[in-house]
Amino acid sequence: MTIADFPESLAQVGFFVNSAPLNGTRSSFLHRRHTRGTLLAMPIAVESPTIAVVPVSAARIAELTSQIRTTIRESRTTISPLNGKPVADIPVSSVADVQSAFDAARNAQIAWARTPLRERKNALLKLHDLVLEHQDELMDLIQIESGKTRAHAFDEIAHVALTARFYARRLRKQIKSKSRSGVLPGLTRVRVNVVPKGVVGIISPWNYPLTMAISDGIPAIAAGNAVVHKPDSQSPLIALAGVELLRKAGIPADLWQVVSGAGSVIGTAIVERADYVCFTGSTATGKIIAKQAAERLISCSLELGGKNPMIVLDSAHIDKAAQGAVNACFSSAGQLCVSIERMYVAGAIYDESKAAFVRRVKSMKLGATLEWGTDMGSLVSQSQLETIEKHVADAEANGATILTGGKARPDLGPFFFEPTVLEGVTPAAECFAEETFGPLVSLYRFQSEDEAVALANQGEYGLNASIFGHAGRARELAGRIKAGTVNINEGFAATFGSLDAPMGGMRQSGLGRRHGAEGILRYTEPQSVASQSLIPVSGPTFLSAKRYAAIMTFALRFLRRTPRA
Repeated sequence: MTIADFPESLAQVGFFVNSAPLNGTRSSFLHRRHTRGTLLAMPIAVESPTIAVVPVSAARIAELTSQIRTTIRESRTTISPLNGKPVADIPVSSVADVQSAFDAARNAQIAWARTPLRERKNALLKLHDLVLEHQDELMDLIQIESGKTRAHAFDEIAHVALTARFYARRLRKQIKSKSRSGVLPGLTRVRVNVVPKGVVGIISPWNYPLTMAISDGIPAIAAGNAVVHKPDSQSPLIALAGVELLRKAGIPADLWQVVSGAGSVIGTAIVERADYVCFTGSTATGKIIAKQAAERLISCSLELGGKNPMIVLDSAHIDKAAQGAVNACFSSAGQLCVSIERMYVAGAIYDESKAAFVRRVKSMKLGATLEWGTDMGSLVSQSQLETIEKHVADAEANGATILTGGKARPDLGPFFFEPTVLEGVTPAAECFAEETFGPLVSLYRFQSEDEAVALANQGEYGLNASIFGHAGRARELAGRIKAGTVNINEGFAATFGSLDAPMGGMRQSGLGRRHGAEGILRYTEPQSVASQSLIPVSGPTFLSAKRYAAIMTFALRFLRRTPRA
């Protein structure tokens, strides 16, 4: 069987033109030519790649897309970043379909909210196991739709599994009713219930198409909510594969509804009907959603853009900082909200650190393959490629120097761009303050720690930051950084992977937090229930208001003297 045997249908994707025969199978829905030894895994200057052909069967696509709620005969074609060829025809939903999805979800949520916590816990633990069991299929789809490397695709597998296990283990503690002090000690008993919001609208992005689709919804359903979900139009199949595993884990089918279509239409329809909205994406779109939510007086969580800084102190281990910077800047080709785009290096070690970092970047292996062994994959689309090309050209025009990279690589795939390091970027350059969201980082020198903190806090964003150096001193500086997460001797994974700690942005980088107790409580309402015994709070009927006020005054003064009241 050769590439000629596969018509260029919308139900298949071929990864570049390698006409060698396919042999063997990898999974129930993907067929792979194993190219170990000939896969594209090379320094960034090497040409002439060999790339496998991997179709997704029409039957598998139909199985996944059947989960989309739609009643209209309209579809859109998704494209693989690995070769620019069609992946699938994805059905589009109408506004009426969104309404139908909410109707079904509300009915399902009523019963689900009464489901014992143990059953919810068991479903999440089952999901954990299923994600690990099906990881090869899931990683294939992640790579096909996003273009990232296999190692970066595995990050999503691990994150979904960690999230499912974290909330399963802590569910009872996080949402059980808790006693609180009453107004009249001994006479007033108060408990605070944790009540689900109802139906949560989730609008997830393309850059982490599995984990941002599923991980944000795990605590929502754990807390007793239903979900209406719009995955990004560029990467719906992997989101649908995640939803399929949720249902196999025991989550009722109607509890998690999937709709599809343009954000301006379907996203708006979700915001107009949801009891809470969770959005991950650009700051510009997040502001629109925040306004729409405010008009309805509903809450939302928004994880938005960032122009994330790294500080390298003179106490840093230079080689470890250089390797950490490679991971921080170029994971998923720099297309993650928490990636580093600005590096501030102490003057005493600047030249040595720059040389070590550039050397490591030059040795990176790029590849459009589903195999392990590459360091960076593709950008997701032509628009992302155009943005980074524009930022690099503009920086050069304004005096910046390209230390390495700086070029598109159409020989590797239509949207590939080399990992790029700039020096001498001035405030006149667009990439000085604007988020690039690609494999581009700028180096700067600082002379004092105060200067480094001031530089890191420049701009309007505040999502993530990193400090390399002596851990104790770095922790002291971390409290002065205006960012929702700060990593010490790491780029972003230490905070993002620590599920017990909240993650989110300050300033223009968003509202609310995922992970931790905050990540589940955002989907709930606290409800106070108080019972009163013997004496009403307003006082017994046999006392005058004046006499009761005098007694209360005495009691308040007495309680002031006790250590706990």
